[in-house]
Amino acid sequence: MPRLARQILLPPVVDSVFPAAALPGADVELRGHHLGPRALTVPSVHVDGFAANLLMCRDSRIGFRVPDAASTGLIEVRNPDGASNTIPLRVARELSDGLHPVTSPVVSRSGMTFATISGPRGKQTPVSIVRISPDRLGTPFVSGIINPTGLAFDPDGQLYVTSRAEGTVYRIDAGGESTLYAEGMGVATGAAFDRDGNLFVGDRSGTIFKISPGHSESARQIFVHATLEPSAAAYHLAVDADGTLFVTAPSLSPNDCVWAIDREGAITPWFRGLGRPQGLALDADHNVYVAASLHGQRGIVRITPQGKAELVVAGYNLVGLAFSPLGTAVLATNEAVYDVDLGVEGLRLF
Repeated sequence: MPRLARQILLPPVVDSVFPAAALPGADVELRGHHLGPRALTVPSVHVDGFAANLLMCRDSRIGFRVPDAASTGLIEVRNPDGASNTIPLRVARELSDGLHPVTSPVVSRSGMTFATISGPRGKQTPVSIVRISPDRLGTPFVSGIINPTGLAFDPDGQLYVTSRAEGTVYRIDAGGESTLYAEGMGVATGAAFDRDGNLFVGDRSGTIFKISPGHSESARQIFVHATLEPSAAAYHLAVDADGTLFVTAPSLSPNDCVWAIDREGAITPWFRGLGRPQGLALDADHNVYVAASLHGQRGIVRITPQGKAELVVAGYNLVGLAFSPLGTAVLATNEAVYDVDLGVEGLRLF
């Protein structure tokens, strides 16, 4: 009688996770070997010991949804042949919820995060801006501003906010009191300072304003820096060390653009191919990070100076990000703020 061949057990092997960081509830993909079903048994994926919902399963790839309870992000695949090696996933930590940011948060030099409760159009919320400490303590900071939208720090570390309902810019002091800084900005959305103290404000109906520094309203000059096609939602702004202004203007197109505007106001389509790009931030290596969809995947997209784009954080409902001097990236969805260590140093203009 012939001998029965001994079955060779091939436990799953995980080579990589893509992207390497995610919000709870985001869709992530594992890549490796022997990851597919065995007979009629589908493998299971566990993150920090919590079972994940599978979205797709092949021998070399598994797609899954990050469990809401996951934190440190150690991933393991199990099938009847055994368990895989573990691989880390950077899972974002929630700092505060119950918010309503519509663009990027900002982070002070001391590591305090500021985010808005923007509210429905034309409606004033009890709190306009919330201040959140690194240990996740959120406190009301500013009230009385209708539809606060864009946030920015000037070279002296003072906070500014735009009101898209009023078309105004307010300066916020250390105690959370607001004073009028500029008005007549249309539907004022995005805000960003350059290292010379010029404030750029995006009127989503088609204008990028440039406001020169000055200690009084009469001493400040307001220029039309550039004009773009109107946005269906908002303009989002960021400035690099050379004074180039990067702008996103989300529309209904799946092929939206990141615009680059030089110091003289000349406009260049810097990168095209994003779906609904929103808040953006820059790192010390001149990469641009955008909350957007890339090839149907939603999250934070990194675009190199050479124009190579890659999803680096998976997550739904992201509207923006900022880099903290504490070494983390602070991410804003339309209702909460998170932080995650991406190993990236943010650009510091001042």
